[in-house]
Amino acid sequence: MLKKTITYEDFNGDTVNEDFFFHLSKAELVELELSHDGGLSQALQRIIDAEDGKSIVAEFKNIILSSYGKKSPDGKRFVKTQEIREEFESSEAYSTLFMELVTDADKAAEFVNGIVPQGLAEDAAKVTRADLSVVVEPTLITGVDIQKMTPEEIAKLPERLAAGEIKIAP
Repeated sequence: MLKKTITYEDFNGDTVNEDFFFHLSKAELVELELSHDGGLSQALQRIIDAEDGKSIVAEFKNIILSSYGKKSPDGKRFVKTQEIREEFESSEAYSTLFMELVTDADKAAEFVNGIVPQGLAEDAAKVTRADLSVVVEPTLITGVDIQKMTPEEIAKLPERLAAGEIKIAP
């Protein structure tokens, strides 16, 4: 789970510092992968190949909103409803976060690493791999590597992480 403090200006003109929580469970990430023909990674590759920036932004937005929720007071549940997502999406906090992530590769990588549960890349790779006996070591990429990436390559990072293709170096 990622706790993200976002500083934004609300609609009253006041500067607000507020904590927001983001998390994708293993089940949610597998569902994301399986909800696209050929898997999320292949779907995004088709979008990138077609140079469809609108679809890339839509997928990135989907990842942010799919991961947003509110932690229950007892810490046993992470509640995500359409109403909660719409409330967040209609705030300046969402706009601030979205712009931060699409303009800063390091922040985008930090966000994705924060919402992906530990051990998920290995589990997702097992689910999506045709030959389950094959173990593929992820490629380690750095912040410098991410800075050299195109926006399309950055948009593909969550899927590559979930598929176990890459791991982002601290």
